[in-house]
Amino acid sequence: MKKFLAVLLALAMVFTFAACGGEKEEATASGAIKVGCTGPLTGGAAIYGNAVKNGAEIAFEEINALGGMQFEFNMQDDAHDAEKAVNAYNDLKDWGMQLMMGTVTSAPAEATAAEAYADRVFYLTPSASSTDVTKGKDNIFQMCFADPNQGSGAAQYISEHNMAKKVGMIYKSDDNYSMGIRATFLEGCKNLGLELVAEEAFTDATSTDFTVQVKKMQDAGAELVFLPMYYTPASLIFAQAKAIGYAPTWFGVDGMDGILTLEGFDTTLAEGVVLLTPYSADDTSELNQNFVAKYQEKFGEVPNQFAADAYDCAYALYTVAAAAELTSDMAASDICDQLISLFTSMTFNGLTGSNMTWDATGAVSKSPNAMVIQNGAYVGL
Repeated sequence: MKKFLAVLLALAMVFTFAACGGEKEEATASGAIKVGCTGPLTGGAAIYGNAVKNGAEIAFEEINALGGMQFEFNMQDDAHDAEKAVNAYNDLKDWGMQLMMGTVTSAPAEATAAEAYADRVFYLTPSASSTDVTKGKDNIFQMCFADPNQGSGAAQYISEHNMAKKVGMIYKSDDNYSMGIRATFLEGCKNLGLELVAEEAFTDATSTDFTVQVKKMQDAGAELVFLPMYYTPASLIFAQAKAIGYAPTWFGVDGMDGILTLEGFDTTLAEGVVLLTPYSADDTSELNQNFVAKYQEKFGEVPNQFAADAYDCAYALYTVAAAAELTSDMAASDICDQLISLFTSMTFNGLTGSNMTWDATGAVSKSPNAMVIQNGAYVGL
């Protein structure tokens, strides 16, 4: 029965290749194709890395159960640190990695993407959204939205839905992820006539006390505060705002996904938080409901967008690998050039979007959904 369900799930993924005018039959390899990944399995960003690991494992188990092309998945801990990520990348290279499911977070991904570009390893990251990850690298691709799209998309959503007249922003000035989103959000506010009444920064060294930033948002009368950051500082901001009786609309980005499973976090503090995300666990499609059921059974929690992005990455890699008829004895550099043209000519349907495509810059084209946190769960708007 499990194998039958895995087959149904795989068939639910529809893959179209414009370059070849149709689908290629799956190739059979004599051994397993090795897929490597690095991400934070420990430390402050561990929710992201473990979600990616879990989502990828489910996908590769399904794919391998089909009985044709086989994959071996190896994820190494980089603790959200660029130097550790490069060390992990080199370990994966020594292991014999042929494809890379990227690095999970942006700053470490910039480091490993440079290595993969030099080594000609095909690279698809589930969640590293900085444009510097892909810039100038023809073999590096993203499953997630790039940072500029998140900033401009947030400004557009706030404007179109008249969410606030006065807007504030708190951002992390020593983080490329936060700064990239901030830049296009500022541009969007200017172009759309949103009044930015306060803008405050923080760094790693000041990431535990936000009383000054929160008070300035309150004093400026910000009705909505945009937070281009990860979930850990956001959780502290929510708590410190509540302590002074400040309750604006909070608007986050994909890095905030995971806050509901942050150990020790009072989820009532996130009530009403809005964020743009490509994935919702309450999507009623058969594909998603099967994924959610498997994830809950195996890991005891509801999957977030990082798990879904990883699941889609695994199937996208499987698709191009089958189309290129890869075998387990091929060198990574020989594989790379074959997959680039296939990847930029395919249309992909997955958990995080329909009719997804990639351009030569490595960016994905898909539509975000606005979600709000209600009663400790994400609900579509």
